Amino acid sequence: MTMAKPDDLKLSDFTVGEMARMGVLLGRMAKRGIADDGTGNVDLSDLQRRVERIEKTALRRKAKKK
Repeated sequence: MTMAKPDDLKLSDFTVGEMARMGVLLGRMAKRGIADDGTGNVDLSDLQRRVERIEKTALRRKAKKK
């Protein structure tokens, strides 16, 4: 079985809960960006890892369906 590529993900591949969680994470990223002191040194790596974990889950589920 071949694993789907990240480019193969569509919005319909995510569950409603996953989309909601990613929306919240996107909002938190935006909030950190707004709170930046102008240096551009905002650490988003923890939130990005959480989004990547959600994407990996969707990829595994999509690969199972095939």
